[in-house]
Amino acid sequence: MIERIVDFFGDETYAIRRRRLFYLVLALIVVADFLVSREHAEYLWERLPGWSAVYGFGSCVILIFVSKFLGHQGGLMRREDYYD
Repeated sequence: MIERIVDFFGDETYAIRRRRLFYLVLALIVVADFLVSREHAEYLWERLPGWSAVYGFGSCVILIFVSKFLGHQGGLMRREDYYD
């Protein structure tokens, strides 16, 4: 069973199925977000459908760019043969 799951996510022959599954799950999440009651939201942006997804995606992208900047420009990354 676990081998089939690993093959599904690791094998290139399942790439189209994975992409379709991803889009299906994404569409279901967007549809479900429109069904959520927002009567207790305090701020305007909390009432917008999809706000949490946009905020999460933006935060993730910013985190990646900051970590890459710190790694390359901040001197945190070293050469592969640094300790040799």
